Parts: sequence; structure tokens; C-alpha cells
Amino acid sequence: MCRNIRTLSNFAPPASADEVEAAALQYVRKISGTSKPSAANREAFDTAVAAVRAATEELLDALVIKAPPRDREVEAAKARARSAARFGT
Repeated sequence: MCRNIRTLSNFAPPASADEVEAAALQYVRKISGTSKPSAANREAFDTAVAAVRAATEELLDALVIKAPPRDREVEAAKARARSAARFGT
């Protein structure tokens, strides 16, 4: 999994449209192997990003989660602690 794609489900507040768009863009960049498509591939690239974004929004709307929503700041602090333990910073 691409390290730049973050978990988007079960957060308070819910994932924003910008977060969903960023995840879709990162996914398409990863599987296409390019971060900036050529002019010939731009339409296909943009279409793929839109399709992934739509599928992600549909999935997030359909998920039934019984756990209480997670706090973004708490999760970020946990990630920083894991990084510090892993890389010794």
C-alpha cells in the first residue's frame, strides 16, 4: 500500500472531499507509475482519479462501523510515536 494513502473511515469529523481526492490521486499515481501523466494520458489519468474518488466516497458512505469515531490528533500522535520508535528520532 502506498504510504501516502491514509485511512479515511471512522473519523470525527468524517473525511473531507479533499482527503478523498488526495487518496484517489495517490492511488492512481501509484498504480500508473507516474505522478504527472503525459498529455496523451491526461484524460485517462483524470478519469481514473474520478472513478476511484467516486468508489471511495461510495464505500465510506456504505460502511457500518460500530466502534466510536477516532480522533485525528490522537491517531497522528500515535503515528509520530511509531515513527520515532522505528527511526530513532
